[in-house]
Formats: sequence, structure tokens, C-alpha cells
Amino acid sequence: MEILVTGGAGFIGSNLTERLLKEGHEVVALDNLDPYYDLRLKEVNLQRCRDITTDRFEFVEGSIKDEDLVDDIFADRSIEVVFHKAAKAGVRPSVEAPREYNENNVTGLINVLKTANDNGVERLINASSSSVYGIPEYLPYDEEHPNSPKSPYAVTKLANEHYCNVFNDLYNISTINLRYFTVYGPRMRPNMAISNFVSRCLNGEPPVIYGDGEQTRDFTYIDDVVDANLELLDSSDVDGETMNIGSTDRISIRELAEYVVEYTGSDIDVIYEEGKDADARHTHADVSKASECIGYDPNVNIREGVSAFIDWYRGNRNWYEPLVLE
Repeated sequence: MEILVTGGAGFIGSNLTERLLKEGHEVVALDNLDPYYDLRLKEVNLQRCRDITTDRFEFVEGSIKDEDLVDDIFADRSIEVVFHKAAKAGVRPSVEAPREYNENNVTGLINVLKTANDNGVERLINASSSSVYGIPEYLPYDEEHPNSPKSPYAVTKLANEHYCNVFNDLYNISTINLRYFTVYGPRMRPNMAISNFVSRCLNGEPPVIYGDGEQTRDFTYIDDVVDANLELLDSSDVDGETMNIGSTDRISIRELAEYVVEYTGSDIDVIYEEGKDADARHTHADVSKASECIGYDPNVNIREGVSAFIDWYRGNRNWYEPLVLE
């Protein structure tokens, strides 16, 4: 297939692009190279894709908000599937810049949806987020749990789900929403809790927890997320569906920090600082719907995944650690 991956230089987008290229597909990666984190990481991501092939991989630098650019991408190619991973990331920064997040995430998605539909694209898979749920009324979250987003970022993700559903119902394009639960793994964003914990431990500094550490997260390993996306290339009877993509496992931030201390062999104690606004207290995914619809079966639990990330970090410390420390 000829496939467009928006946000293709990012963490999820580049890992997905690599797998698509390895399976023989042609991929166009669109990314605006937003410096939300150090662009050297995105350069590494893109180079890994080029190392697989330059014949079936093309990178286009630009924004999903640029209507002319998006039109040109579709007009010049026969794109069959879009994996929409582009978004302005960050729950906390969105509190300070709600208009910017709405313009990029929501207006950008509408632009991609409309142009894809106008050009006969068969399917668009939209990256949503567990942040749409807000404060849990029960756990684990299933897809019927009420949505009560607590940040502008989360609002944009929920709005995008609704737009995808409307396009699925009213137009000729199939859409699916995947609600991700804290995706992590090698080449993850350097400003995430796991990468910060690992960096501090390997440098003899204590991990810093914001809040009491009893907040819990359902961390999802990147390979499981990519597997779920690939299943949607040819899965039938999933048009218009919204599915949780999590690990079915969860861990408290305190336990996570303590495990990183243990696995890195550090002799230090965790320290605590004041909690941050807009952060969810708990997340935990019920993935039974994804299991039924696409055979989703996450294979990596949190301790296995964190161990794999620490091993990778040690092997790539010379270039990755400076990104974490900035």
C-alpha cells in the first residue's frame, strides 16, 4: 500500500513507519518538526527509516494546518490509508496555550480528514488518548466510561474523535480512533517520567516524583501500539470504532521509580515534589474491545518494558542522554 503517516518523525509515527517499510509498504511521513523536544531525536527517527529504504520512504516537512501542502501530498500520490499521529503534545503546556492546541490538533485533523476523503482514501486511523476520560468513575476504563477531559489537550483529542466519527458516518472514508495509554519505549520523548527516572539514576541523582507517588499509570510498550495499528490495515467490520490501546497492567509512580532504582543498581532514595495541575490521578485500560475487534494482545508488561528501555538507554546513552538532560 501507499500510506501517509502524519507525525511521522515522532515517537509513535516513526516506529510505525519503520514497521510499514519493513513489510514492503510505501510511506510518506509528514511532520512539522515542532521543537517541543530536541529535534535531534526526530532526526534519528527519520534516519532509521531512510536506512531501511529510500525508494519507498519520503519525508515531507510541513504542518497538517497547511491546506495547500496537504492537498499536494494527496494529489501527487495514490494514498490508500492514513495513520494520523500528528498532534501538538503535552497536557501541562496546553493549559497555557489552548488556542494553539486547538488550531493545530483539531483544525489540522479536519484538514487531513477532508482532503483524504476528497481523494478516495479508504481508511484513517486516528491517534487519541486516555486523557479523554478525565477523572475515573471506575477502573479499568472501558470505552463506555464517561468522557470528562481536564486539559485543553484532552479536549482536542475528544473533539478529534467526534470529527472522525462524523466523517465515518457522513462521508466515504472509514475512521477508527485508538485511545493510547502512556506509550513508552526506546526513542521515547526525552521529557517523560521513565526517561527522566533512568537518566537521574544512571547519573547518581534521585528520581523526582511530583505528588505522593501513589498515582498510577497504564504504560503501553511501543511495539504493542504498532501491532495494534498494523492490524487495522486490513481488519474489517471496525469502521467508526473507538478502542483502548493499553497494557492491561498498571503501576504506581512510586513503584516505577523504585524499580528503575533497583534495575539500574543505584543506591539512592526517591524524592518528592509538589504535584502538577491537569495530570490524571489514575489510568488503567480495559482492552477487551480491541481484543475482540482486532485481536489486540499486549505482550510486554511494565517491568519487562522498562528493563528493555534501560538496556537500550545504556547502549544509546552518548546521544540520547543529552536530550533528556536539556
